Amino acid sequence: MTRLILVRHGETEWHADNRYAGVSDVALTPRGLDQARLLAVWAATAGLDAVWCSDLSRSRLTAAPSAEAAGTEPHVDERLRELDFGHGEGLTRAEMERKFPDELRAFLADPVAHHLPGGEDPAAVARRYTGCLDDIARRHPGGRVLVVAHSTAIRLALCRLLGMPLKDYRRRFPSLGNCALTEIRLRDGEAALLEFNTRLER
Repeated sequence: MTRLILVRHGETEWHADNRYAGVSDVALTPRGLDQARLLAVWAATAGLDAVWCSDLSRSRLTAAPSAEAAGTEPHVDERLRELDFGHGEGLTRAEMERKFPDELRAFLADPVAHHLPGGEDPAAVARRYTGCLDDIARRHPGGRVLVVAHSTAIRLALCRLLGMPLKDYRRRFPSLGNCALTEIRLRDGEAALLEFNTRLER
């Protein structure tokens, strides 16, 4: 059995406008850096065996203080990257409505069957992300591991692990707070949700 704490990176410069930040490398805000430091305070006493993160800078910068607090080096894995939103990268929903309204409506109705134009297949994201989690569990059997990554990828992975339709990821898990804690247990290929979207407090 391995316990994995799935965490969305700290707040970024696109957060205020709710711009779609998939594979775009967007910087953390000062608040995002504060959230990363608060996560590290939690990590110092969380009994972590390892810290993993995606290769995007917002994930690496969020994970680094926690890895230091836990006395370990972060493992960087590109399989933990966010979904590529294609032509939607960097846009707000209002901007997408102006640029490709029909495709946006189809996406909002079923974001898996009709992902954004030029974007990544969400089913493929769910497979690569959960494949990485399986590898983490094999490398840290019986351990507790912090995994810092991204909102949509985490929500897709939760649906796949918990047997929910992928197309429902936006409805089942409407949001993830920056640096909030979501903990799952992986045992013999089976997943259990232990905690969801718990925000850290000062």
